[in-house]
Amino acid sequence: MSNPLEFPWLTTLVLLPLLAAFGIPLIPQSRWVRWYALAVGVLDLGLMIYAFGRHYDLQNFSLQLAERFAWVPQIGFDWSLAVDGLSLPLVLLSGLITTLSVVAAWNVTNKPRLFFFLLLLMYSAQVGVFLAQDMLLFFLMWEIELVPVYLLISIWGGPKRQYAATKFILYTAAASIFILVGSLAMAFYGEGFSFDMAELSTKSYPIALELFVYTGLLIAFGVKLPIFPMHTWLPDAHSEASAPISMILAGVLLKMGGYGLIRMNVGMLSEAHVYFAPVLAVLGVVNIIYGALAAFGQSHLKRRLAYSSIAHMGFVLIGISAFTELGINGALLQMISHGLIAAALFFLTGITYERTHTLSLDKLGGLAKQMPKTFALFTAGSLASLALPGMSGFVGELTVFLGLTTSDAYTPAFKAGIALLAAVGIILTPIYLLSMLRQVFYGAQDPGLVVESYLGDVRPREMAVALCLLLPIIGIGLYPRLATQTYDVTAVAVASQVRSVLPTEIVQQPFFPFPVQPAQVAVLSMDMEK
Repeated sequence: MSNPLEFPWLTTLVLLPLLAAFGIPLIPQSRWVRWYALAVGVLDLGLMIYAFGRHYDLQNFSLQLAERFAWVPQIGFDWSLAVDGLSLPLVLLSGLITTLSVVAAWNVTNKPRLFFFLLLLMYSAQVGVFLAQDMLLFFLMWEIELVPVYLLISIWGGPKRQYAATKFILYTAAASIFILVGSLAMAFYGEGFSFDMAELSTKSYPIALELFVYTGLLIAFGVKLPIFPMHTWLPDAHSEASAPISMILAGVLLKMGGYGLIRMNVGMLSEAHVYFAPVLAVLGVVNIIYGALAAFGQSHLKRRLAYSSIAHMGFVLIGISAFTELGINGALLQMISHGLIAAALFFLTGITYERTHTLSLDKLGGLAKQMPKTFALFTAGSLASLALPGMSGFVGELTVFLGLTTSDAYTPAFKAGIALLAAVGIILTPIYLLSMLRQVFYGAQDPGLVVESYLGDVRPREMAVALCLLLPIIGIGLYPRLATQTYDVTAVAVASQVRSVLPTEIVQQPFFPFPVQPAQVAVLSMDMEK
């Protein structure tokens, strides 16, 4: 730690859920476990809000609350944690959604001790990923997070849960090897070695090495985001996972991929990012259009929402590729917005399944009269997802578009092409989402559909979870600074850094010249007080 007298806030945030998880076997009655898990989640979230509210300076773009301990000094492996504008909003998002998922899992009766143990373990790993400032620690937290997700799907999932869980672990575990390989390549280049991210970001690497590491990290984070064609595990995982796990999967885990791309690919490998940025823009458009078109063909409610998530993550890629403050800002805002919206929609899907025991759009129908509150909440979530003005989805996508169209790194023709194709996806989104609402809540009800009317409409517990997600969505939509103030200065710093390696000739080419010669590189200044 920079000051041994300071309280280790970040270490506490990471280890509290982990240590609390090992206290679950000591709880005498299993029905108390859910209350215990909820108390841990609320406590950790409360500590996040207190620590960041009291000790984090929103006007400082550097790493703050840094804590560093020599863990395995023989290999340079340190327990190194810090927070900045890239990680702070995602840590809070993780705390909120994971705590709400505990409430969503209130009725779990099959092995509740193991279920909530894995949930708290995953909570700890998620926070660790966003706070880690050592590459090996980042990799360790990334790997730890995979195990609970695999078990939570394979034990508490649907009929094809084993297939979905195995596919998830094969895709994500295999891809994460590239994080380790890239970490080792950067750490051992030059004299000495270090896994400290801040130190690695100051090294000067040969462009060939940067391109190699960037490619590996793009694969690792691209699987998690996910990027087409590395996305196929996601619809299967969502369709088989229970609602609380889908909330975390869509609300937090996908954001790890976007966070990794900004933190490492853009922030640490800026010169390689110059080569890959137009590729990311094209992949973002592919994600948007492919995800929207694929959603049309889904007759399973959660699979349709899963492909919707793939489409929305395309905007994150476009924002990252823009080379502007607005682009980075929009990418982060889109991640926060989608995390809240997707968690709300998957939670409401779980309510629908609990009452009807089916998620087949062909079998659902006419539920609006029997479940009017669920219908109203589902409509609100869907309108947010299709980027209705006044909701966070609109602000996120608009900021990404502005970030791209105001960039001087691309020709007008390239920007117009990307914007036009992305707009096609925006047009398709309300069509498949509103048709989903029509199929579920309107029309004639299938004669074979049995609605558990004794369960009633949305209960107070369920309403509380839905409102905790929908109110921030509306709040950010009406006043975006609720979210953007946490990372504004960091977005400026990241955009300034990556723009500093832009070649001047790039503005005359629809795509970046390849390869860029050192003589072509010119430093472009950026007003940090903008």
